[in-house]
Amino acid sequence: MIQRYTRKEMGNIWSDENKFRKWLLVEIAVCEAWAELGKIPKEALREIKEKADFDLKRIDEIEATVKHDVIAFLTAVAEKVGTVSRYIHMGLTSSDVVDTAQALLMKEAGELIMEDFKRIKELFREKAFQYKDTICMGRSHGVHAEPTSFGLRFALWYEEAGRNIDRLASAIDRISVGKISGAVGTFSNMPPEIEEIALKKLGLKPEPVATQVVQRDRHAEFLSVLALIAAMIEKIAVEIRHLQRTEVLEAEEPFTEGQKGSSAMPHKRNPVGCENLSGLARLVRSNAFTAYENIALWHDRDISHSSVERVIIPDNCILVDYMLNRLYGIIKDLRVYPERMLKNIELSFGLYNSQRVLLALVEKGLTREESYKIVQSNAMRSWKEGIPFMELLLKDEEVRKYLNEDEIKNIFELNYYTRNIDHIYRRVFG
Repeated sequence: MIQRYTRKEMGNIWSDENKFRKWLLVEIAVCEAWAELGKIPKEALREIKEKADFDLKRIDEIEATVKHDVIAFLTAVAEKVGTVSRYIHMGLTSSDVVDTAQALLMKEAGELIMEDFKRIKELFREKAFQYKDTICMGRSHGVHAEPTSFGLRFALWYEEAGRNIDRLASAIDRISVGKISGAVGTFSNMPPEIEEIALKKLGLKPEPVATQVVQRDRHAEFLSVLALIAAMIEKIAVEIRHLQRTEVLEAEEPFTEGQKGSSAMPHKRNPVGCENLSGLARLVRSNAFTAYENIALWHDRDISHSSVERVIIPDNCILVDYMLNRLYGIIKDLRVYPERMLKNIELSFGLYNSQRVLLALVEKGLTREESYKIVQSNAMRSWKEGIPFMELLLKDEEVRKYLNEDEIKNIFELNYYTRNIDHIYRRVFG
């Protein structure tokens, strides 16, 4: 991933240095397992653990000749260790090391994303209560529907974040699996105890049945969860982008001191942060799709998945980490305009009360079809002529047969629409 979207901590996880450190960790754990079974002398194990190291530049030099990254790594380590290096990689195939280390990397990255997610979830909670009593217009199809609480936006995101945290925890658990079972997963050159001992030291579980590789449905699930997280982020970003439109302007992302919105138009304050998140979400989703393509491999393994995973797994982890942190900054300093929300509510002349009028007439004995015809007739005239909906109802003789002036005016009480918000908050926040 380009540096622009790479935060330092996540970037360090997916660095070549950390990848090879994880490879070395796996190799040493296997050596320790062999030593426990008496196949590696304790003195040799001590020497391996003291000397085992590598130089990135040297690995690259060797790989340029051998054209195999694991062999290049093992050769570079052997140069540091000396003659006892003959015990390293004993009975293993490359995927034993690569797939097991990949699990360690994905687990490490997933746990960092989990920290990001829990932080923003708590921010959603804070904002939900901050704006609980802030009334705004609810919209369906982009058109005025009925008033709602602005705080419910954040409560909704809080609840969805909780579901995604559960999914992420499950995916981390499912990917925390290694395999140290040889060329086609049959333990042909090592006893199964080696895998059990080594993976326990690494904090991983064994793949119950493996080929030469850990099965790629695990990786696809992990990337699918990251795609769901990205989709949630985009949903929030799209909402803020809509709210920031000049004609709406009920909220906008922060615009910092010295920031410039356009090279041509000095007045511009564009939702560039949210648009950035919308764009990156597309990339995360497309990478997740590619992970599904990696599930079907030839027989016990081919390497068609390998080149892809070198890109999509680090990139998606880096992107989602970046996206969650950028969204946190946007939400934390989001500019909210309650006065504009109230002003926008009045743009539709009180037509959002049409359902209440409909139900009131039904309660007076009219059929739903009769009520609908009366209400819609007044509503269409209100919208066409720009006359307040209540004014038309008060003058409509058919309506006044069933509803008096006080009853009509009571229908237009704004707080009616938020009277059950506490019930929703109790369900979400307890």
